[in-house]
Amino acid sequence: MAPPAPPRSPSLRSAPADAGTAKPRPRRSILAIALTALASAAVLFTGTTPALAEPTVAEIEAQIDTAWRKLEPVVEKHNATRTDLAAKKKQAATLQKKIAPLQSQIDAAMNRVSDFAVQAYKGDKASALNAMLTSKSPAALVGQLSVLDQFARQQQREVQAVVDLKDKYASQKAPLDRLVTQLTKTEAELAAKKEEIDAEVDKLQKLRIQAYGNGSAGPLRPAPCPDTYPGGPSGQAVKFACAQIGKPYKWGAEGPGSYDCSGLTLAAWAKGGVSLAHNARAQRGQTKSISRSQLRPGDLVFYYADLSHVGMYVGGGWIVHASRAGEPVKMKRMDDGQIHSFGRPG
Repeated sequence: MAPPAPPRSPSLRSAPADAGTAKPRPRRSILAIALTALASAAVLFTGTTPALAEPTVAEIEAQIDTAWRKLEPVVEKHNATRTDLAAKKKQAATLQKKIAPLQSQIDAAMNRVSDFAVQAYKGDKASALNAMLTSKSPAALVGQLSVLDQFARQQQREVQAVVDLKDKYASQKAPLDRLVTQLTKTEAELAAKKEEIDAEVDKLQKLRIQAYGNGSAGPLRPAPCPDTYPGGPSGQAVKFACAQIGKPYKWGAEGPGSYDCSGLTLAAWAKGGVSLAHNARAQRGQTKSISRSQLRPGDLVFYYADLSHVGMYVGGGWIVHASRAGEPVKMKRMDDGQIHSFGRPG
């Protein structure tokens, strides 16, 4: 019979688990703790959102288009106000020249009447007495006084005629004066916005440089310009417009070194002997409406419901236009934009 196993030492015996004491956790390495801290810091400083991608050329172009569609009507309004103001000032000056000599006539006539009145006041009684003493009869005195009365009435009629004429011209000039005042105020308000316009143009230029650098959005002359040569005034106009390709856009300009949209078409048709206003909407009113099928080089193509842009048709479905700040005069597809109507100058 095998001897009984020796009793185990109490020091090696497993102690019962104490319900009030937690089990020890496994230790983490210092490297793991450090990596966790670094990861937490990265999240804190960079966030969980990935970096946004740079806008594409197409997206920048869309931003420029949106901003320019808001700005170009302001430019065209400035052009219209400036043109209207100059015309009204010229009309007012013409009327003022007519009124000035009338005022001189009135002043001279009034001086004559004043002299007569002074003499009559100072010497009325003496003259009457002298007339009575020297006249052979009362009838002669009455005749003399009658002559004096007729003279006074004649003077009055002359003065009244001139006053009536002056009032006529003054009444015609008064509304012009009011209009010139209004237009001057409007022009001053637009001039005050010049800095705002220039600031917006600078923003557009920075966006354009971001998209294209110092280059262009494409070739300036991608097709023959003009496609066909119509001759006559239209030929002169379209030939001039094509020759301006590459010159810079500048709002309010009508050449020779730079242009805006209506300034280019104005200058081109001036070469053809036709005078146009420096405003797209006004040019639409000055030109004969034609259909798309009637288009020929030299005709004008108007864009957008507010008629804020115009270009010149050069044939083959192309136009030449001064498009916007930061881009030179160039050609583009006619249908690249919301066409409003077509017009033929002359």
